[in-house]
Amino acid sequence: MNKTKIEWCDMTWNPVTGCLYGCEYCYARKIARRFASGEGWEYSKVKNEVREKILDKGKLKEAGIIHETDNKMYYPFGFDPTFHKQRLDEPAKIKKSQNIFVCSMADLFGEWVPDEWIERVFEACMVAPQHKYLFLTKNPDRYDAFFRCWEAPENFWFGTTINHSERDYYRAGMNNTFLSIEPIQSDFNCDCWTDTDWVIIGAETGSRKGKIIPKKEWIENIVNYCKEKNAPVFMKNSLKDIWQEPLIQEFPWRDK
Repeated sequence: MNKTKIEWCDMTWNPVTGCLYGCEYCYARKIARRFASGEGWEYSKVKNEVREKILDKGKLKEAGIIHETDNKMYYPFGFDPTFHKQRLDEPAKIKKSQNIFVCSMADLFGEWVPDEWIERVFEACMVAPQHKYLFLTKNPDRYDAFFRCWEAPENFWFGTTINHSERDYYRAGMNNTFLSIEPIQSDFNCDCWTDTDWVIIGAETGSRKGKIIPKKEWIENIVNYCKEKNAPVFMKNSLKDIWQEPLIQEFPWRDK
């Protein structure tokens, strides 16, 4: 469990690390490479025939692509998806209420993640109900699979990462939901999404060749739409030079 510079939460907690998406702008992969304790498996180097079978969870474990560990090293398998069982009790050790971003270094709901890992993370959250837990995924269909027969606690927040307005997102009305539009890569047709409790907006950071610099009008369109729908907006500091006004940094739970 770590304090973080991510502006919309207090702490990050990574009982699972690693990801198989291979996004070109991924900050987490760079961090894992920097602090990796082992060789790690490089998704970008895997042969096509392996990629086609990558979502077979049983074979992933057999092939040494996903891992479970009690090792206290940060990234003993590089950016391979890894379940750090020894970290499950960390939220319970912190008594003061925190806003916790769960798995900032992974996508907990990626198709390669075994159900058991997710269930054990949820169980650890429920042992420490004093905190708010913020989940974020590019695979929101997996939320539906878990919550058809299970009512999520009020302190769970379910976010979807989107870069373009056509991407699908989690919109279940019975749960707390939010969108993380980061990095924003195009103008948004805001009519494509409704029924969300919170919207976070951020630009890509770093100096990657081909990085997309968002236009101020893209941000304005989202802000105006959120005002119409009475949805709080949180602008990350990466928008400061683009917005050139005081950043709007609203939280939904302040009104609850």
